[in-house]
Parts: sequence; structure tokens; C-alpha cells
Amino acid sequence: MRKLALALAGVVLLLAVLALLAARHDRFPVTPGAWLASSGLEPRFETVDGHRLRYVRVGTGPPVVLVHGFASSVYTWKDVLPALSVDHDVVALDLPGFGASDRPAGLSFDELPAAVLGLMDRLGIERAALVGNSMGGGVVAVVAGEQPARVSALVLIDAAGFDLEPEDQPGMVRLMMSPLGTVLGDLPGQRLAVEATLSQVFHDDVLVTDERVAEYLDGVSRPGTFEAMRSLGLSLGDQTAVVEEALPRIEAPTLVVWGAEDRWIPLKDADLFTAAIPSARKVVFDHCGHMPQEEMPAKVADLLREFLAAPRRAR
Repeated sequence: MRKLALALAGVVLLLAVLALLAARHDRFPVTPGAWLASSGLEPRFETVDGHRLRYVRVGTGPPVVLVHGFASSVYTWKDVLPALSVDHDVVALDLPGFGASDRPAGLSFDELPAAVLGLMDRLGIERAALVGNSMGGGVVAVVAGEQPARVSALVLIDAAGFDLEPEDQPGMVRLMMSPLGTVLGDLPGQRLAVEATLSQVFHDDVLVTDERVAEYLDGVSRPGTFEAMRSLGLSLGDQTAVVEEALPRIEAPTLVVWGAEDRWIPLKDADLFTAAIPSARKVVFDHCGHMPQEEMPAKVADLLREFLAAPRRAR
């Protein structure tokens, strides 16, 4: 009995030490948000459908709206914004539930396309090119299919849409949107989870930098994040059909961009999007993972500028 008590005490002590080490590791490696000032960007806010949304806006020319993926933020476009804003009025927003935007407890997927259109309305943007990565790709695809008059061009970057059913989602996404994820959100070790997730989405682990870890850690560590993500997850059951039904109705010129080494959404989904959207074409980046805009920003920016110039020349 005494040996059992000593063994249990040892386990408790080990867990306490691990929790302490995890808590110490959770400290931000650098100050989150510092990139905004160094990039000359000022975060702005608008209230859309009762939710306060953060966005940045830079450049002049035809408008482009950039929409991030799950558990991401405007930061994902950091290295694309300078080149794209040379000849475009570029808006990048934090969707409800993410970044520095509000975290509605009852967040559902259908609020995300509404947030994009609502922000466009608030900013006086009648029609824009929409660019979305991952979950943001599914969001802008729905906007383009349901409101074709508002979309001049569409770019889907490793887009979600055919993988929204729980069994098709990446394991880390399922965990974050599960009841266990809500519990884990209150425990130490979030930075370890962020680092592990970034290692999955990038083909090159060198990109898991202190700055990048700090930005993603800031997003998931804000109060209400995991509750909002769980609510979002519960709303996804029938959304694959919503996305699939929207795709044939898309009228805008469409570019489907994919990282060949994407471990979250398989390359075959690029073919599904390309086949379902009239006149869509596909570009694949070799040696690239789930977020080409962060892994190969110069190539993505050049591709976007070339693609977005084509409809203007045609008109």
C-alpha cells in the first residue's frame, strides 16, 4: 500500500512538473502584433451583425478581399500584402471567432460568408476579387456562388469545402472543435500544440518561427476561442452540401491554387474544385504545404497579380 502511495505521489509530482514546464513554454516568444507596425499597417475595426471585426486595408486600385483559414488571422497574408497592394485596394479581415475579432459563443459557418459581405458593405465595396485559404476558401466560394454580382474574381488556396464533415477534417481541427479541445484550451501546453500544428501545415519546418508561433498562439489563447470553435464545428454537418451547391453557380474567373505536399487537405480536392467551377483553372506549387501564401508568398503574390490583371484586360 505504501509503495502504491509513493508511486501515485511520483506520478502527481511528474505531472505537476510537466504542467509547470508547459506553462513556462506558453510564454509568447515575441510580442504578437508587432508585425503590423513594422509593416506600416494599422488595425481597424467595424461591427458587422453585432460582431466587432478586425481588418487591415492598404493600397489603391480594384478591391481585393483576403480571407484566412481555420485558427488563423490577417497575419497569414503578411508577406503577400506589400506586393498585392501596389495595384489593388487590399482588405484582409479576421473572421468572427479568430484573430482579434469577437468570439461569438454560438458561432456557425453561415455567419462567415455573411461577415465577408457585411464588411464589404461597411467599407463601401460593391464588388471585389475574393481570395481565401483553407476554411476561408470555402467561405469565399459560398459568397461567389450565392452573390455572383459581388465577386469580380475568385482565388481558392488549398480550400476547404469537400472535407467539412467531421470524419474528413484534419485531426488537429477535430480536436480543437471537440469538447476535449474546450477543456485543453484552459490547460498549459497551448504553445506546444501551436508548434505541432504549424509543423503539419508547412512543408518546410524552418517556417515555424518565433514570430509565427506568437501570432497563432495569440489567436488561440484569447478567451472564448475554443468555445467559438466548438460551436463552429457543430455547425459544419451540412455545410459540405452548401459549398458543393454553390460551386456550379460561380460566374467569376476562378483560380484554384494548391500546395502539392498539403497534409491537411489532399491535392485531389483541387481537382474537385476545378471540375465543379465553370472555367476554373488549377496551379500547383511543388514542395509546398497547406498555406502557400506563407510558405511561398512571392510566388503567390506574383500569381495573384497576374491572374487579377487578366479580367481587367478582358473588360
